[in-house]
Amino acid sequence: MGLTIGVDIGGTKIAAGVVDEEGNILSTHQVPTPGTPEGIVDAIAAAVEGARAGHEIVGVGIGAAGYVNRQRSTVYFAPNIDWRQEPLKEKVEARVGLPVVVENDANAAAWGEYRFGAGKGHRNVICITLGTGLGGGIIIGNKLRRGHFGVAAEFGHIRMVPDGLLCGCGSQGCWEQYASGRALVRYAKQRANATPEHAELLLSLGDGTPEGIEGKHISMAARQGDPVAVDSYRELARWAGAGLADLASLFDPSAFIVGGGLSDEGELVLDPIRKSYKRWLVGGNWRPVADVIAAQLGNKAGMVGAADLAREPDPIM
Repeated sequence: MGLTIGVDIGGTKIAAGVVDEEGNILSTHQVPTPGTPEGIVDAIAAAVEGARAGHEIVGVGIGAAGYVNRQRSTVYFAPNIDWRQEPLKEKVEARVGLPVVVENDANAAAWGEYRFGAGKGHRNVICITLGTGLGGGIIIGNKLRRGHFGVAAEFGHIRMVPDGLLCGCGSQGCWEQYASGRALVRYAKQRANATPEHAELLLSLGDGTPEGIEGKHISMAARQGDPVAVDSYRELARWAGAGLADLASLFDPSAFIVGGGLSDEGELVLDPIRKSYKRWLVGGNWRPVADVIAAQLGNKAGMVGAADLAREPDPIM
């Protein structure tokens, strides 16, 4: 199929990269993320043009945060961009003169990991991204499963706790309110406020108050054995593992791939997630247990995955 370009739309920058069929990134170009929908279309076009210089490109894949239709053309809704029924494929194709597909960004990252990262050798994997929020992707039988309307795998908005914490989506008790970067910071602040004598190191890394605790402080403190920081990671892992056990009941994958910023902490977060997963897995002492493994591609997964999905046939066909 030749070279394709993957586009990753971030909160501060839009990055485009030329990717070959082996998942190698040959060139990249970045531009700042504008504040308007039309400005973002202009920026995507500029990033694509900057990356494609000197390369013969056959298509473009765009990873967009939000609900993308099954035809991979329209963003139904995006939480952080004013996109409502946005015909993104049509607009970008008119600007760059290349075939374009639009993918949910978490789906794109999951596909990248499946094809070129931690998922190589597996046919059935579930990916979750533990970042500021919680996202994911479903690969079953070597196929990315988008659902009938294209908006499957919004794992972060599974209701884990009836009438639980209010979520930004408007619902209550969503999984990402209990297993995400935001949740981790909330746990640490609550524990440091309740038992400051157990959070001396953690508090010293910020401004000395629970309100000043940030995610980076929790990571640094946990690695040095701060009790509150370590316990905060355990609480996050308890919820993350319980959610994986539920997903195992639905999909029975051979592996769960954990990506997102929190996965960068390695065994600090993965080991307690595995223990929680095994604890809550129905029949866990008597059945095969899926691997829980760290993602390998880091922040490149979305770009690589989107580029590779641009080579995939239309899923409607």
